[in-house]
Amino acid sequence: MEQVEGFSGPQVCAIVGLTYRQLDYWARTGMLTPSLAVAKGSGSKRRYAYRDVVELKVIKQLLDAGLSLQAARRAVDCLREAVGADLSSTQLVLTSTSSVLAHSNGEVIDLLAGGQGVFNIIPMAGVVAALDAEIVALGHERQVPSSGDALSA
Repeated sequence: MEQVEGFSGPQVCAIVGLTYRQLDYWARTGMLTPSLAVAKGSGSKRRYAYRDVVELKVIKQLLDAGLSLQAARRAVDCLREAVGADLSSTQLVLTSTSSVLAHSNGEVIDLLAGGQGVFNIIPMAGVVAALDAEIVALGHERQVPSSGDALSA
């Protein structure tokens, strides 16, 4: 028996929670074209890669959160450009139906504003680890303040 690569349209619909009509419309309008095989006339079948299924799930969640299809399309297009291949490492924050923020690689960008950078995020665990390393290098142990000590100098 030949093993078929990827996912069929009906499988994708079941996994993502879409109707086949939605999936077909999104493929025909270029919202998400299947990576493995596009339909080439009657009887041919689309085949979707895992990455396609991830993107479709992101689109579905944006729609479920209240974004219009047009806004979801803009957000996903910008996300593809900004993040590239690894959408699974990105965290999305919907501040409203007019703003979708994406956190990836220490930066927060607004997807509906064309990927404009909003914030840089500094993970404090890295700051504390670097500080502790500097203190150890100077030959001191980290002093943990007691509950009565103030942190100000």
